[in-house]
Amino acid sequence: MSNIKITCVVVDDEPMALNLVESYVKKTPFLVLKKKCSSAIEAMEFIKTEPVDVLFLDIQMPDLTGIEFSKMLPKETRVIFTTAFDQYALEGFKVEALDYLLKPFDYAEFLAAANKANTWFELVKGKQKSIVSEEKEFLFVKSEYKQLRIKLADVLYFEGLKDYIKIWLKDNPKPILTLLSLKSLEAELPDTQFMRVHRSFIVALKNIDVIERSQIIINQQRITVSEQYKSKFLEFINSNSL
Repeated sequence: MSNIKITCVVVDDEPMALNLVESYVKKTPFLVLKKKCSSAIEAMEFIKTEPVDVLFLDIQMPDLTGIEFSKMLPKETRVIFTTAFDQYALEGFKVEALDYLLKPFDYAEFLAAANKANTWFELVKGKQKSIVSEEKEFLFVKSEYKQLRIKLADVLYFEGLKDYIKIWLKDNPKPILTLLSLKSLEAELPDTQFMRVHRSFIVALKNIDVIERSQIIINQQRITVSEQYKSKFLEFINSNSL
């Protein structure tokens, strides 16, 4: 029996379907329901601050469909689609969904899909708990429907915005955009190479050019070290000063 817990969000614009999947989640021991949402936009706002492992995601919803939303998710968040329309099955597998549940489905069918997620996360959490490689040399980020390989040595800093992170790289005037929170990214980065210095910035320590009072200059960009992170940053300066 697996000891891992899989966090999840249920997303469906139909209240009856939403409540049914919620009841299925609650009776499944290894699933932990974090929120139920009636739209993809509501779910997107939630996972920006509290990333989860799995979305049980309806496809046909107003404003933003489940397929469109799935293409914006960070790599570590997986999807199990729930829909009444079987023509979406191929699209669902194209975006690497863990499974596809055709409504109406019973608890046995739901549990089979949840068990697929359980098996996948046993492998991920047991053998490669991080999106960063064991050598701490690179990470993969989802941007414009692609998984881009980013060398950590090329990163100048990460800038957190409302909906995205900007990844600023050496010799690249334009940043890479990805839907990810700074909090979840910070947990994955090697703390010997990167440090959070502001609510909106994580910097590559070896690429700092100048430290001037409470500001860091990297590639002519000034970044303020906020009070919340100042003591830790001062420790770094003291341990690397002559």
